[in-house]
Amino acid sequence: MSEITHLVIFYDSYCPLCMAEMRHLHKRNTNGKLDFVDINDETFADNYPQFNHAELNARIHGLANKQQVITGLDVTYHAWRLVGMGWLYAPLRWRIFRPIADWFYIKFAKHRYRISYWLTGKARCDTCRQSL
Repeated sequence: MSEITHLVIFYDSYCPLCMAEMRHLHKRNTNGKLDFVDINDETFADNYPQFNHAELNARIHGLANKQQVITGLDVTYHAWRLVGMGWLYAPLRWRIFRPIADWFYIKFAKHRYRISYWLTGKARCDTCRQSL
Protein backbone atom coordinates (compact mmCIF):
# COMPACT_ATOMS: atom_id res chain seq x y z
CA MET A 1 0.00 0.00 0.00
CA SER A 2 1.15 3.52 -0.68
CA GLU A 3 1.79 6.00 2.11
CA ILE A 4 -1.24 6.67 4.28
CA THR A 5 -2.39 10.26 3.74
CA HIS A 6 -5.93 10.03 5.15
CA LEU A 7 -7.40 7.89 7.91
CA VAL A 8 -10.93 7.23 9.10
CA ILE A 9 -10.80 6.14 12.74
CA PHE A 10 -13.59 3.91 14.04
CA TYR A 11 -13.65 4.45 17.81
CA ASP A 12 -15.63 3.36 20.87
CA SER A 13 -17.34 6.40 22.36
CA TYR A 14 -18.24 4.51 25.54
CA CYS A 15 -14.58 4.04 26.52
CA PRO A 16 -13.28 6.99 28.58
CA LEU A 17 -9.64 6.34 27.60
CA CYS A 18 -10.54 5.97 23.92
CA MET A 19 -12.48 9.23 24.03
CA ALA A 20 -9.60 11.05 25.70
CA GLU A 21 -7.29 9.98 22.88
CA MET A 22 -9.86 10.91 20.21
CA ARG A 23 -10.27 14.38 21.74
CA HIS A 24 -6.49 14.89 21.67
CA LEU A 25 -6.30 13.74 18.06
CA HIS A 26 -9.32 15.84 17.09
CA LYS A 27 -7.68 18.98 18.51
CA ARG A 28 -4.50 18.35 16.51
CA ASN A 29 -6.30 17.42 13.29
CA THR A 30 -5.95 20.90 11.83
CA ASN A 31 -5.02 19.55 8.40
CA GLY A 32 -8.18 17.40 8.13
CA LYS A 33 -6.32 14.16 7.47
CA LEU A 34 -8.38 12.29 10.06
CA ASP A 35 -12.09 11.53 10.15
CA PHE A 36 -13.69 10.17 13.30
CA VAL A 37 -16.54 7.66 13.27
CA ASP A 38 -18.26 6.52 16.45
CA ILE A 39 -19.07 2.80 16.21
CA ASN A 40 -21.88 3.35 18.73
CA ASP A 41 -23.70 5.96 16.67
CA GLU A 42 -27.26 4.96 15.73
CA THR A 43 -26.49 5.39 12.03
CA PHE A 44 -23.22 3.45 12.06
CA ALA A 45 -24.61 0.14 10.71
CA ASP A 46 -26.43 1.94 7.90
CA ASN A 47 -23.39 4.01 6.93
CA TYR A 48 -20.82 1.21 7.23
CA PRO A 49 -22.63 -2.11 6.59
CA GLN A 50 -19.36 -3.77 5.55
CA PHE A 51 -18.03 -3.61 9.11
CA ASN A 52 -18.84 -5.95 11.97
CA HIS A 53 -19.54 -4.06 15.20
CA ALA A 54 -18.15 -6.82 17.44
CA GLU A 55 -14.84 -6.83 15.55
CA LEU A 56 -14.62 -3.04 15.67
CA ASN A 57 -15.41 -3.09 19.38
CA ALA A 58 -12.69 -5.68 20.05
CA ARG A 59 -9.93 -3.33 18.84
CA ILE A 60 -9.61 0.01 17.10
CA HIS A 61 -9.95 -0.03 13.31
CA GLY A 62 -9.14 2.49 10.64
CA LEU A 63 -9.78 2.91 6.95
CA ALA A 64 -6.57 4.13 5.32
CA ASN A 65 -6.83 6.20 2.13
CA LYS A 66 -10.49 5.13 1.85
CA GLN A 67 -9.51 1.61 0.82
CA GLN A 68 -7.46 -0.46 3.29
CA VAL A 69 -8.58 -1.55 6.75
CA ILE A 70 -5.90 -1.36 9.42
CA THR A 71 -6.22 -2.26 13.10
CA GLY A 72 -4.70 -1.84 16.54
CA LEU A 73 -1.49 0.09 17.02
CA ASP A 74 -1.17 0.64 13.27
CA VAL A 75 -4.23 2.90 13.55
CA THR A 76 -2.81 4.66 16.58
CA TYR A 77 0.58 5.20 14.98
CA HIS A 78 -0.78 6.50 11.67
CA ALA A 79 -3.34 8.74 13.37
CA TRP A 80 -0.65 10.42 15.46
CA ARG A 81 1.71 10.54 12.46
CA LEU A 82 -0.93 12.36 10.41
CA VAL A 83 -1.22 15.05 13.09
CA GLY A 84 2.55 15.46 13.28
CA MET A 85 3.31 13.41 16.37
CA GLY A 86 4.06 9.97 14.96
CA TRP A 87 7.45 9.96 16.66
CA LEU A 88 5.64 9.19 19.94
CA TYR A 89 4.38 5.85 18.64
CA ALA A 90 6.99 5.01 16.00
CA PRO A 91 9.02 2.76 18.34
CA LEU A 92 5.95 0.57 18.83
CA ARG A 93 6.04 -0.22 15.10
CA TRP A 94 9.76 -1.07 15.00
CA ARG A 95 10.32 -4.73 14.15
CA ILE A 96 11.97 -5.48 17.49
CA PHE A 97 9.11 -4.05 19.60
CA ARG A 98 6.11 -4.64 17.33
CA PRO A 99 5.13 -8.19 18.48
CA ILE A 100 5.33 -7.25 22.16
CA ALA A 101 3.51 -3.95 21.67
CA ASP A 102 0.75 -5.65 19.65
CA TRP A 103 0.34 -8.32 22.33
CA PHE A 104 0.00 -5.64 25.03
CA TYR A 105 -2.44 -3.67 22.88
CA ILE A 106 -4.70 -6.72 22.42
CA LYS A 107 -4.74 -7.22 26.20
CA PHE A 108 -5.43 -3.50 26.74
CA ALA A 109 -8.27 -3.46 24.20
CA LYS A 110 -9.89 -6.51 25.78
CA HIS A 111 -9.77 -4.97 29.26
CA ARG A 112 -10.08 -1.27 28.37
CA TYR A 113 -13.22 -0.68 30.45
CA ARG A 114 -11.59 -2.12 33.56
CA ILE A 115 -8.39 -0.14 32.90
CA SER A 116 -10.50 2.99 32.32
CA TYR A 117 -12.13 2.43 35.69
CA TRP A 118 -8.75 2.10 37.42
CA LEU A 119 -7.42 5.27 35.77
CA THR A 120 -10.48 7.51 35.58
CA GLY A 121 -13.03 6.09 38.01
CA LYS A 122 -15.38 5.37 35.08
CA ALA A 123 -15.58 2.04 33.30
CA ARG A 124 -17.93 3.27 30.59
CA CYS A 125 -18.98 6.76 29.74
CA ASP A 126 -22.41 7.33 28.24
CA THR A 127 -21.90 11.12 28.28
CA CYS A 128 -18.48 11.17 26.56
CA ARG A 129 -20.06 10.88 23.12
CA GLN A 130 -21.05 14.53 22.94
CA SER A 131 -17.53 15.76 23.77
CA LEU A 132 -15.71 15.08 20.49
